[in-house]
Amino acid sequence: MTLMTELAPTGKLRAGMNLGNTLFTTRDPVSGELRGVAADLMRELASRLGVPVDFVVHATPGEVADAADRGTWDVAVLAIEAARARTIAFSPAMTEIEASYVVHKASLLRSVGQIDTAGVRISAAEKAGYQLFLTRTLRNATVVHAKGFQGSIDLFNERQADALAGLKPALLDAMDRIPEGRMLEGPFMTVNHGLGVPLDRPVAAEYVKAFVMEMNASGFVARAIARNGIKGLAAVTSLQ
Repeated sequence: MTLMTELAPTGKLRAGMNLGNTLFTTRDPVSGELRGVAADLMRELASRLGVPVDFVVHATPGEVADAADRGTWDVAVLAIEAARARTIAFSPAMTEIEASYVVHKASLLRSVGQIDTAGVRISAAEKAGYQLFLTRTLRNATVVHAKGFQGSIDLFNERQADALAGLKPALLDAMDRIPEGRMLEGPFMTVNHGLGVPLDRPVAAEYVKAFVMEMNASGFVARAIARNGIKGLAAVTSLQ
C-alpha cells in the first residue's frame, strides 16, 4: 500500500471531525465553516498531500472513534486512550488538557482524591476520553454515562450524580449552567490528543506520526491554539 491509498484513498483527505469538543472544532454560525485547531491541522495535512480536505462531521468524539473501522474517515483528532487503540493508530501527543470535577456546593467532597469512594456517582459524557479513563481506573465510584457533555451537566443538575467530570476549560465555561456546582482543585488526569488513523493503515500511521512531531516542533500547534483564542489547551513541546 502507498501513502495516498491509505491516507487519501478517495482522492480527498476525509477528516473525522466532532463538534462535541469546542477546544478543537467550532462551526461558524453564519457561514457554517468549520474552524479551530483541528480544522487548521487538517487543512495543513491536506495541503502537504496535495489533495482537498473533506470534513466528515460527527456530534461527539465517541461517534468518530466508533466509525474508525467503517472506512468513512482517514484521519481524526482524538484523545489518546487505550480503549481506542484497538481500532486506531495514534500519533504522539500534540496537546494536553486537564480534566477535573465539579461537585454540588453542599457536597462534603473537597478534593479530587476523595472522588473514588463507594456510593459516589460521576456524570461523564459517554465515550469521551476522560470517561474511558475513569471507567478503566476507578475502583469504588460509579460512572453514570450521559449523551454528550450537556447531557452530563443535565444529569448532575438533576441530582442523578454527585460529581461532574469534564475537561477543565469546558467545565469553567459551563459554570453558568451549573448554578449549584463548584470546581474541585486540581486535575484527575491530563488528556492528550493526537492524530489517529484506522489501525489497518501502517504507512499512513507513520506519516501522521512524523507530521505531528513536525507540527509540535515548528510551533504550528501552539500558534493554532493562540490564533483561535483557545484557553486551557496547551501544545506539547517535547518530541516523543
